[in-house]
Amino acid sequence: MTYCVAINVDQGITFCSDSRTSAGVDQINTYSKMFRFGQDGNRQFVILAAGNLATTQAVIARLDKDMASQTTVNLNTVTDMDEAADYLGRISVEQQNKTGGGRMYEASFLLGGQILGTSPQLMLVYPQGNYIKSSRQTPFLQIGESQYGKPILDRIITTDTDLHTAALCSIVSMDSTMRSNLSVGPPIEIQLYRADSLLAGDYYHLEEDSDYLRQINQIWNQRMLESFASLPALDSALAISQ
Repeated sequence: MTYCVAINVDQGITFCSDSRTSAGVDQINTYSKMFRFGQDGNRQFVILAAGNLATTQAVIARLDKDMASQTTVNLNTVTDMDEAADYLGRISVEQQNKTGGGRMYEASFLLGGQILGTSPQLMLVYPQGNYIKSSRQTPFLQIGESQYGKPILDRIITTDTDLHTAALCSIVSMDSTMRSNLSVGPPIEIQLYRADSLLAGDYYHLEEDSDYLRQINQIWNQRMLESFASLPALDSALAISQ
């Protein structure tokens, strides 16, 4: 399975994805679900993928091929993020249909980035090829096993959140998901894109034995226990209500 989250704040966009595609008793498979494209000073894109692995690999291969062969429409020629999302959605549908279509071949994508002369944007491209955008009211988007990591995002993230805090929040969201769902797991990939830089930005790759991931998990667990211990006792509710 998969968990990917991207957060669009005023300072830029953070991207976070796991790398586990299957987890059995005696076999765990990992593939990167984060893909970066760009021309420094002109445009930058990050794509996170969830769903059928064959479909997502075919879509990414097609994006690379279109750029290499300089087709009329490719990620180097689209004029804005809406056109990029339409293009990605169209290719996704084509690749699903090549294998007969149906739910088992579906894939979803998070597309974020910026093109010179436009503002940074973040979209969720559905298997049907249509898409939605993040907004000031909903500055983050998720695909895959999203339910476990959503509460921390709802409590912390606004568009005013600084980029570093947003990145930390995405890691805690990923940690919560991995703790509740063994089909999501390391390596964890994190990409930070700073608004208007038009440069790829900082990239982090955290393996399963990462001391940093272990530290995040331990500190977050400890702070949760401390917060719980500081809650008012239930019998105080009676006194408050009287």
